[in-house]
Amino acid sequence: MLTKSNYLSGIQCAKLLWITKNDKSRIPEPTEIEKAKFEEGYLIEKLAGSLFPEKIDLSQLNFDEQIEKTKELLDKRTPLFQASFLVDDLYSRADILFPVEKNQWDIIEIKSSTEPKDIHFEDLSFQKHVYEKFGLNIRKCFVMHVNKEYVKKGDIEPKEFLIQTEVSKEVEEAILGIQERIRKMLEIIKGECPEFCIDDLKTIEYDNIVKDEFMNSLPENNVFEFRRMLTKKKIELYKEGIIKMNEVPDSIELNDKQKIQKLLSKRGGKNIDKGQIKHFLDNLQYPLYYLDFETINPAIPKFDNSKPYQQIPFQFSLHIQENQGDKIKHICFLTDGTDDPRLNFLKALKDNLGDKGDILVYNQVFEKMVLKQVVEFFPEFLEWHDKNILPRIKDLMYVFDKFHYYDPKQKGSVSIKYVLPVLSDLKYDGLEISKGDFASYEFERVTYGNVPHEEKQRVRKALEEYCKLDTLAEVEIVKALRNSL
Repeated sequence: MLTKSNYLSGIQCAKLLWITKNDKSRIPEPTEIEKAKFEEGYLIEKLAGSLFPEKIDLSQLNFDEQIEKTKELLDKRTPLFQASFLVDDLYSRADILFPVEKNQWDIIEIKSSTEPKDIHFEDLSFQKHVYEKFGLNIRKCFVMHVNKEYVKKGDIEPKEFLIQTEVSKEVEEAILGIQERIRKMLEIIKGECPEFCIDDLKTIEYDNIVKDEFMNSLPENNVFEFRRMLTKKKIELYKEGIIKMNEVPDSIELNDKQKIQKLLSKRGGKNIDKGQIKHFLDNLQYPLYYLDFETINPAIPKFDNSKPYQQIPFQFSLHIQENQGDKIKHICFLTDGTDDPRLNFLKALKDNLGDKGDILVYNQVFEKMVLKQVVEFFPEFLEWHDKNILPRIKDLMYVFDKFHYYDPKQKGSVSIKYVLPVLSDLKYDGLEISKGDFASYEFERVTYGNVPHEEKQRVRKALEEYCKLDTLAEVEIVKALRNSL
């Protein structure tokens, strides 16, 4: 049997399709973060369901019951949730089958994204193929998705929160050649595990076991580590037998950063532009404020005057150094309680950032975006933000993004998680929380969930330790850059 999820795997990668059908033990269990996203998707489906009060929901039935009940209900001409069809070893279940005139049906697929995506068109193309094979007359296809401009005012209003976008044209394009694709997929499932196809890197939507296995098989300084090189170009090099950077012929055009990577792969060592690094460090204005935020970004807004997926800061870490060589002071803010944390966050930030001295962050795009979104709904902080904060922010990532400092051990990345290990012995190993997405998940879990007080306090301590390390990492990076001169 080929399901819709199988088909979507097969669209992306034949090997992934085979594994999902024949060797499921290789597929990792969903993480707690992934489970939380599934739950969020389920809640969005519930909101969508409220727009169809006359619906019949089949989601609580088992596999066989759903299929049989669907057949029974088609003549009733009422919206069906999770209507299920099994035809010629093809199985698909519809989020919403909506009856329209002249014995026709519309397919409505519910997604938690803020806009339809290519993978959604493939999703709907398989559904349409199966339902028409069963004998249904499908009129149009829609994606019901989150309205990114929705602003919460009191209870969530499903009619405003969700948007229905017609994608019939895109689905018709995606459905071309589907019978042949399905035939090949059914053959793949019955055969031996296929080899990974390098071209599949262009279509794989998310990281998965197949992609991970391939990347882990590559040697150091491989062409896939080239900074800001199109995946298409990396694949072309690989298919020509060029695996390592030092194998790239001089005739192949590279940008300046990629040339540095190629050179270092041949001679070894690091790229250190002492002049540029010194210029950056000499222009830092004391006192220095090393700053980092942690945020949540729920699809369904929790607080009034917030939008779907808006970054809501709940924590910051701040290391302050009055003068070069002075002892560094640490300040941490972590909101308590279930109320909107943004106002107290801004107040604490304003109290501790002073009115002079540079504010150092790593990847200023994020911090600036968060602050801009927050002050949009708290205009009393707008002047302070525009005149006192924005001009003082300096991006520590600049030095690495410009390759003024580059170590091949960074594998082409300028993320702080790759930069820190090449400059410092400071490690996130051993921390209960060591990643930003897990910090967000844990904060939401213990703040808005029903957990014992002791567990809540343990997690809050872990959050403080993690966020503190993020700004301590910035301190260590500046120290290491000074030592490199």
